[in-house]
Amino acid sequence: MLSNTRTVRVQWGDCDPAGIVFYPRYFEWFDASTILLFEKATGMTKIRMLEKYHGAGLALLEARAVFKIASQYGEDLQIDTEITEFRRSSFCVQHKVRKGGALALEGFETRLWTVRDPADPARLKSAPLPEAVRRAFGAAGG
Repeated sequence: MLSNTRTVRVQWGDCDPAGIVFYPRYFEWFDASTILLFEKATGMTKIRMLEKYHGAGLALLEARAVFKIASQYGEDLQIDTEITEFRRSSFCVQHKVRKGGALALEGFETRLWTVRDPADPARLKSAPLPEAVRRAFGAAGG
């Protein structure tokens, strides 16, 4: 299935007082990496994709990470992102963060395709992932 790779240079503001990346920064990078993967797949910005397919967002249901090697200010990290499973309305994302070729961290997300609730547009509800979005990833319907 489709994947995306990007490089992130660790900035001073990404680090805790010990000079190590403060763990929430990884989750910010994962969120951005997921969006970039959807943009690569569909050829549209996230906002344009949501407009076209009447989506409201890619809600986060679960996030976790397994830390293996610490990262520090000034280092370049490679983040590889891919969808590992499409379900009816949810999907699983895996991020592999490499530092100098070594696996530094793995991140996992479960996300949900959401739409506005017609009964109350202020609320969101799950909906099946649009077939065109699945196809953009090379995924079969489900």
